[in-house]
Amino acid sequence: MLSRRNFLAGTIAVGATSLARGQTGDAAPTVLRIERRDIEVNGKSASVFCIRQPDGTFGISTDVSKPFRIRVENHIEEPSLIHWHGLTPPWRQDGVPETSGQTIPPGGSAGYDFPLRRGGTYWMHSHYGLQEQLLLSAPLIIRDGSENPDQQEVVVMLADFSFTPPDQILAQLQARQTHDMDMPGMNMHGMDMRDTAMPAIKSKPDLNDVQYDAFLANSRTLADPEVVKVEPGGRVRLRIINASSMSAYHIDLGQLEGDLVAVDGIRVQPVRGQSFPITVAQRLDIELTIPKIVAAYPVLAVLEGARRQTGIVLLAGTGQITRISDMADAASPPLTLGLERLLRAAEPLADRKADRTHVLNLTGSMQGYQWSINNVAWSKAVPPLTVEEGERVELVLTNQTIMPHPMHLHGHSFQVVAIDGNRFAGAVRDTVLVPPRATVTVAFDAGNPGWWAFHCHLLYHQQAGMFATLRYD
Repeated sequence: MLSRRNFLAGTIAVGATSLARGQTGDAAPTVLRIERRDIEVNGKSASVFCIRQPDGTFGISTDVSKPFRIRVENHIEEPSLIHWHGLTPPWRQDGVPETSGQTIPPGGSAGYDFPLRRGGTYWMHSHYGLQEQLLLSAPLIIRDGSENPDQQEVVVMLADFSFTPPDQILAQLQARQTHDMDMPGMNMHGMDMRDTAMPAIKSKPDLNDVQYDAFLANSRTLADPEVVKVEPGGRVRLRIINASSMSAYHIDLGQLEGDLVAVDGIRVQPVRGQSFPITVAQRLDIELTIPKIVAAYPVLAVLEGARRQTGIVLLAGTGQITRISDMADAASPPLTLGLERLLRAAEPLADRKADRTHVLNLTGSMQGYQWSINNVAWSKAVPPLTVEEGERVELVLTNQTIMPHPMHLHGHSFQVVAIDGNRFAGAVRDTVLVPPRATVTVAFDAGNPGWWAFHCHLLYHQQAGMFATLRYD
């Protein structure tokens, strides 16, 4: 009879989410290679990117007590640069072209070395051009000793995939003209979407601008899902990362119930449920207890506003696995802030009044697919938001469009402190969904000087101008 610890050591999932301890201390840095790889999607071969170690391990797993010492090597035919999403490194190591770092040319490399501040589920991805759409991303798992040693970890990385090249997708979006204006869309020519002259159709959210060929979980579809062996009666910690470029989901645990214990890598007071929303770039840590029976348990991600789905299968014992359709029984609803209103930080920010408040309107136009903040599309000439070190800063984010926007701040974690003017001590995270017509207020302490990006994490919105920066010495 195997002990539980030995069983877990022998059955933790590998495959596309294989993780390994990074080399730390005085040893040589962990090498991460930006490379091309081939995957099969819907029976067709596709060439995509990846970030993996020389032994094939995707991404990295390490401990918070160890320095983050990495060498990134660029083995693809174009420049690239990696952003450590959710971490708070020194400014120059954040990995954003033109603001915090120089791109790595083909054949070149770059070094990173900084202390880690907390454990959690994070991820890494390219911030160069549209490479993220081609799966240039990987898990980044940091352990801090609070994890249950008898708890199996399963990493699930979600992605949306298209055989159409990403630059062509963007061009098609930008080619939309007046005939598209009848669609639920954004404010036109800088008009405030709250204007009473706007048509009644504006109240319906505009979702899923890009029609994808497939949705992936650990680089696989439900035609051939990853199957992870788990112990009947055992404990599992799901680390779910939404690495999609444009797609949000409802995580469906099926027969299982789970406790949501962390969002964006940071602990929250547990919330129990069978379904949890996850927008682009967010992460969910969900703890499960597997029933003491032999069975297969799908963990699915259902596309918001649609029936399409992807996922993995947890296999307890030698249970039978039946074919899972890539279409749910019914279309899922749009994501809302219902869960966000319930979340409470396990360690909230200190109670303090804001020293500075920035009101940021999320704006845009479907015609020409133009996106902006305060009606200003990003360019290098746009001045950064003003912040002083040591300040408590609040960002009041009002979505004046009819599309949802997941907003991400680099170099800091923030706390959700109000939704539509109702204040509460919500979750601490790095990416927050701002649905159409909603106002979300977040607060952070300016304790990491530098020049930091703040943007919508929908890739084509970011590329089209919904991007800003804040800077302080």
